[in-house]
Amino acid sequence: MRRYYAVFATDKPGMTEVRERVRASHRTYLRSAFQHGVFVRLGGPTLGPQCNAMNGTLLVVEAEDIDAVMQFVDNDPYVKEGLFSQIEVRPWDWSLGNPELRV
Repeated sequence: MRRYYAVFATDKPGMTEVRERVRASHRTYLRSAFQHGVFVRLGGPTLGPQCNAMNGTLLVVEAEDIDAVMQFVDNDPYVKEGLFSQIEVRPWDWSLGNPELRV
């Protein structure tokens, strides 16, 4: 059964250059997620308190199981470049809003 998963990733300090250098390939990878059996339903960078610097990533994905999500995350260009200090994947029930309508 397909379900949603929330992916929370936190950047290591001092990785701004890595994030900027790899961002285009990371975004291309996310847009090809369906090829991996994972569908990115929403996502974007998290921001620091002043909202002037990216400091992590939040994704909501749909997949058959957490193993598919973990494999997808492990192959993300950001992960391969060592950007994150911590990654957490949690099963998640979408109960408010509509992902297709962005409500």
